[in-house]
Amino acid sequence: MSNQLEAEKRNHRKLGQELELFTSMEEAPGMPFFLPNGMVIRNELEHLWRKKHQQAGYKEIKTPIMMKQELWEQSGHWDHYQENMYFSDVDEQNYAIKPMNCPGAILIYNSKRRSYRELPIRFAELGVVHRHELSGSLNGLLRVRSFTQDDAHLFVRVDQIEAEIEKILVLIDEFYSHFGFDYKVELSTRPEEYLGSKGIWDQAELALETVLKDKEVSYQINQGDGAFYGPKIDFHILDSLGRSWQCGTVQLDFQMPQKFNCGYVGEDNNLHQPVMIHRAIFGSVERFMAILIEHYAGEFPLWLAPIQAKVIPISDSHLAYANDVKSQLEVAGIRVEIDHRAEKMGLKIREAEKQKIPYMIVIGDKEQENQSLSLRKHKEGNIGVLSIQETKDRFWKEINES
Repeated sequence: MSNQLEAEKRNHRKLGQELELFTSMEEAPGMPFFLPNGMVIRNELEHLWRKKHQQAGYKEIKTPIMMKQELWEQSGHWDHYQENMYFSDVDEQNYAIKPMNCPGAILIYNSKRRSYRELPIRFAELGVVHRHELSGSLNGLLRVRSFTQDDAHLFVRVDQIEAEIEKILVLIDEFYSHFGFDYKVELSTRPEEYLGSKGIWDQAELALETVLKDKEVSYQINQGDGAFYGPKIDFHILDSLGRSWQCGTVQLDFQMPQKFNCGYVGEDNNLHQPVMIHRAIFGSVERFMAILIEHYAGEFPLWLAPIQAKVIPISDSHLAYANDVKSQLEVAGIRVEIDHRAEKMGLKIREAEKQKIPYMIVIGDKEQENQSLSLRKHKEGNIGVLSIQETKDRFWKEINES
């Protein structure tokens, strides 16, 4: 099958509808509605994100979705990003719905006096943002108007820049390896319109390049594609069809801390300005989900699958035992459904295969009599007869190894 035909078969909008993951509605163009199956995937991704960030020393924050216009004027977004923003009037004051999370993180940093002993401060946020996209450019979960960025904003001393960026590179590699993604790296430099002096930009670009060279990371230069406030390292993951998707980014920012008068008391008791590192790994949860749907062709690994097992009783006389099996697996943390329909077993199995459910549990007279299960795996067929405990152990072994 050609790559084009295979890509059409894997189209995330088509699979999103077939597997009941998400939908779009005229009432909110470009703002996806997540269905129960899709929410399972979102929640699993966010659980992984939280666990790894906690282990890496990040503190999770949450900032308001709408803040006053003056904040966006101060940040520079008003001048550089206004055409992509949404606005609202509240109590005769102008507000903007946030297109980015960074100003909120800065306000939290500035909410108390900081010491050099506290740095680096690592704030992480799953922040909902809104950006105006032309209606013709909207595309499922890949290009939307409302999405959740997996942001982090780090406030560091100048002498901590390289060590922190090294840790970020390790964290990003851990995330992408978890999904089996290879990736390419780009260093994006000063754009035509930028904030700050050329000297500060040169310093920031050199810092990023030094870390990439020290870590022996292969990279390309993407001239002029940095953010307006600083250069960045971009990560392009490669899916199972070899397609490249820009997801992760690490951006070094000397400008925002200056604009917002961020400071910390140094060892010399004088006030110093921190450097800010903006960082994302998924890029956005929605877009990363779209990539995963196409990467796996909807055949998610067991830990990520919305329904991990479908219990298929052969007849109504096996329903009571089927419900007991379902309850025991659910207590063990397995996501299970029962096909209660009065249909032939072959049809139920075919439909479970079509729904790409990883496991099917067939229950008939022998299984009921022996308190056992007949286990089938998606695309592989019959596994054999197992006890309920053996089934639990198999599932959790597979989940923990992924």
